[in-house]
Amino acid sequence: MKKLMKQMQQAQVAAAKIQENLAAQTVEGTASGLVTVTMNGHGKVTGLKIKPEAVDPDDVEALEDLLLVALQDANAKAEALQQEATRGLGLPGF
Repeated sequence: MKKLMKQMQQAQVAAAKIQENLAAQTVEGTASGLVTVTMNGHGKVTGLKIKPEAVDPDDVEALEDLLLVALQDANAKAEALQQEATRGLGLPGF
């Protein structure tokens, strides 16, 4: 029982370090070089850049599409960071 408790404590410490490291890392997602979204390793948006040429008042849908693509790209990269960080832990939910 003591061994199991010690393993649980070690897993908690490892998980806390992983969470801390993910919060400190950033990824960027882009769409055609016109829109860039920055996220941390948890998938929280921390920045957004839109080049002026991406803004066309007569075609708002194009900008919406660019934003969506950039967000999806950044999110996929954040998820890859999370998977890499938790690989090999063997913990459920990680």
